[in-house]
Amino acid sequence: MTLALTNLISTYQTRVEKCFMHYLEKMTTPAPILCEAMRYGVLNGGKRIRPLLVYATGLALGATLEDLDAAACAVELIHSYSLIHDDLPAMDNADLRRGKPACHKKYGEAMAILAGDALQALAFEIIVTHPASLTPTQRLETMRILGKTSGPSGMAGGQALDITIMNNRITLSELLHLYSLKTGALLQASVKLGVIAANIVDSQTQAALENYAENLGLAFQIHDDLLDMEGTTATLGKPQGIDSINNKTTYPVLCGIEKTKEKIHALTNEALAAIDILDTQGNILKEVAHYLLQRTH
Repeated sequence: MTLALTNLISTYQTRVEKCFMHYLEKMTTPAPILCEAMRYGVLNGGKRIRPLLVYATGLALGATLEDLDAAACAVELIHSYSLIHDDLPAMDNADLRRGKPACHKKYGEAMAILAGDALQALAFEIIVTHPASLTPTQRLETMRILGKTSGPSGMAGGQALDITIMNNRITLSELLHLYSLKTGALLQASVKLGVIAANIVDSQTQAALENYAENLGLAFQIHDDLLDMEGTTATLGKPQGIDSINNKTTYPVLCGIEKTKEKIHALTNEALAAIDILDTQGNILKEVAHYLLQRTH
């Protein structure tokens, strides 16, 4: 990872953490324990990959940091809520998240569910109210994209498939479709939100970035499968082998380790080639792709 990318990641993480603190610290509720659980689920050391994609895409296309903050914050709140719910006993039944007890292990299942619900609502409130020069149309489109990709035709739909068909011997095409919903949709949304904030309407640029995001999102999930098999609990920050414990069909299970690595490499190359039309503007997005797919075990 280059020094320039390291500095940019630090800048992005600092901005989004500041945004989180602004909203999560000033919350008022008759149930303070709910605020505690919400903060615990968000302010727990995540890599902030989705905000990184929002910022990197937007800045590559000429958006200002100020106009990207709301989307970066909102998409990570959606992601954080999904992790809280994913860890529940009724879902993936994971005791650890980012090296710490999962939200439901610390606050109980009921409070974890409510914390996730509240974080999702807060995400949409931020899109509407956060100070920025975004037009009403841009804010509405941001809400539409985030709602669609986190709802029944996106992340939630993917999770529903995950808990209903993943224990069966599903086909590779079914698995890839599930991945495109469960993980890929929100990663793709992160890129789209950067495009919206930059107010890019050129169809060729939009298509190139959608292609980039689609391939990157799929490669990211397949790489996660590989890490679950080859990593350790200490380095992953969550239980190693949780997919095997839950008897899930994953890409390495269907195709083997070597074919999995080949697929990740091929998808990465497709993602990078898709944004060649951006010329040097796309360099930061290419660096981000390498960064996301070179996570260590």
